[in-house]
Amino acid sequence: YGTGRNFGDFQDLKPIRSEIENHYLPRLKEMHRVLKSTGSIYLQMDTRINHWMRILMDDVFGYDNFRNEICWKYDKWSNVSNCFQRNHDVILFYSFKGAVFNELREPIEAPRKRNLVEIVDGKKVSKRIDGNVVYREQLDRPFSDVFTDIPRIPNTGAKVVGYATQKPKELISRFILASTNEGDVVADYYLGSGTTAVVCKELNRNFIGCDINPKAIEITNARLDAVS
Repeated sequence: YGTGRNFGDFQDLKPIRSEIENHYLPRLKEMHRVLKSTGSIYLQMDTRINHWMRILMDDVFGYDNFRNEICWKYDKWSNVSNCFQRNHDVILFYSFKGAVFNELREPIEAPRKRNLVEIVDGKKVSKRIDGNVVYREQLDRPFSDVFTDIPRIPNTGAKVVGYATQKPKELISRFILASTNEGDVVADYYLGSGTTAVVCKELNRNFIGCDINPKAIEITNARLDAVS
């Protein structure tokens, strides 16, 4: 993530440009090598390094293949007094030409009425011939690149699996549903708590996962065994 923190389960990279480049550049090149020509990639990081990562991703995956800088906003309050609260992570989204993208939609809490345009004698009108306005209810809309509806995993509770940087299934499933279809292959090269693997199994996707931390593999296998 580039926070420099010791999460207990692993020591995060420090937000030093040379360290970030030395770690990520060879790995990004390998990810590019194995990514299908119609594939997509999502990479999450802290706001301390997203500007450097954008440059690396542009160089490796191509500036024209950039799609979104997704902001995952969550509630987290600290004692900082010299800046605004840092309450979001960044996910960079790149995809090749022809990549799958399934438009996902979110419900609107207070549906609003919109004019229903009709075609009468080849012309667009917003009223019927009898003068009455025709409305339709707008019940949903496409997701934006700012996610505000997915909370972080709490420190305690039934969802906690014992890995420090566990991601919510709702976050991972949104990316998988948007950029893959059933039977596709998803790879997570920083497996961590195994959420990607679990979501893939639940959504009927094939998956590849790897991590240098044996604890991550142990937790992932246990979670997969628990999925019916």
